[in-house]
Amino acid sequence: MGIPTLVLASASPARRRLLQNAGIEPVVCQSNFDESQVQINEPRALVETLARCKAEKVASQFSEALILGCDSVLSVEDKIYGKPANPAEAISRWYTLRGNVGTLYTGHALIDLSQDLAIIRCGITRVYFAKVSDRLIRAYVATGEPLKCAGGFALEHRGGLFVEKIEGCHSNVIGLSLPLLQQMLDELGYEAIDFWQ
Repeated sequence: MGIPTLVLASASPARRRLLQNAGIEPVVCQSNFDESQVQINEPRALVETLARCKAEKVASQFSEALILGCDSVLSVEDKIYGKPANPAEAISRWYTLRGNVGTLYTGHALIDLSQDLAIIRCGITRVYFAKVSDRLIRAYVATGEPLKCAGGFALEHRGGLFVEKIEGCHSNVIGLSLPLLQQMLDELGYEAIDFWQ
């Protein structure tokens, strides 16, 4: 069995960097999937469905490839949070997050077109947020960073200042669990090193 091209069905720079830092240079193909089509109120089912839909949309453009779709949301007090729509929403969200604990769900869908197989998994990580002041929240939102991230924070950038600890996979919080990806590749008969550049 040959090694197919790994296609990342996402325009997320963070996901691409995670793969690159792990030695994998993906072909990036944004899905442009309309997420409003999916109305699911359970976070795990939501991210798994969105990841699958994104991967499937991109898969239709290839004949032989390994398509990786991902989607992340943060759940706090039984409420699901994606990317904030605007600065006011991001500020309000951070008032809820500070001093609180959230659960970050990242759905992973891996479609192997050469074997006509698909695997869908979910990475789950607990995130403990610091008790930050109103001034810090406003300053953080003013950077624009929270508007680009599921949950309204980026662990690997400024947002890392406001996270006290995590329980689980740290790369999952950034948007793609590398250990989970390795497990999924293994299930399909590959190893991550097969894709090293």
